Amino acid sequence: MRRSGAAAIRAGALVREVCEQVEADIVGQGGGIAFPVQSSRNALAAHYCSAPDDTTCYAEGDLAKLDLGVHVDGWVVDTATTVNVGDVAHNRPLVEAAHAALAAAISAAAPGVSVRTLSRVLEQEVRRRGLRPMRNLCGHGVGRWTVHCAPAVPNVLAPGDPDHALAAGSVIAIEPFATDGSGEVAEHGVAEVFRVPPAAPLDDAAEISPGLRAAIAAFRGLPFARRQLRQFPTESVHEALAGLRRRGMLQAYAALREAWGRPVAQAEHTLLFRADGVEVLTA
Repeated sequence: MRRSGAAAIRAGALVREVCEQVEADIVGQGGGIAFPVQSSRNALAAHYCSAPDDTTCYAEGDLAKLDLGVHVDGWVVDTATTVNVGDVAHNRPLVEAAHAALAAAISAAAPGVSVRTLSRVLEQEVRRRGLRPMRNLCGHGVGRWTVHCAPAVPNVLAPGDPDHALAAGSVIAIEPFATDGSGEVAEHGVAEVFRVPPAAPLDDAAEISPGLRAAIAAFRGLPFARRQLRQFPTESVHEALAGLRRRGMLQAYAALREAWGRPVAQAEHTLLFRADGVEVLTA
């Protein structure tokens, strides 16, 4: 799914259609969508999710990330890659750095290895290529019906980071980012990705239609996008999300843009730490 989605990213293709095709492939192969497929281009490092009517197309020279999550019976894996649209020369070092950092971290991973060791490997691999890792984006644990949980796996080794050892049974998504910019991101634009915690009292939101409430509850605490609710009237969805936000039930995730507006590449795999080694679940 990641490979076929990446192969569909080409100049002139609609970002929304590529993401929706990947989602259809996930469901068609018996999986569940752990979060809406996202494709962030150039200085947008993560969380760009097409609106229902998005007409954005990929262009020659884009550095296009494709980030997808799959679950089976709630058990989540998370993976991403970057496509250099048109194989533009100045983008190649960024893509190579992100993938090399991920490969180096996977090679260093083993039961009992510390998070700090992985952070050191990720940072060194990106920096030795004259680029910067992303300081305020990191890898993370995944769980059942949970895309992000402890422990965080920073892409930069910081003095105060805990020295957490990854025991057998840990399931960790490692996701290095490489840029020639500042190495930090900030929120940018209007959020299209949302999450309602599974314990949120949706039945209290009586102004939301029963069908729409049921559809939101069916995500079971996993992130979702407005385009996944397009079977409902647009205004009803808008009012429902606004009402849930006012009640403190809704989390919203805007796209994340590199602070200097410089391009960003990403690579990601989810690893299972076993007693006898590490298995890449998203290879």
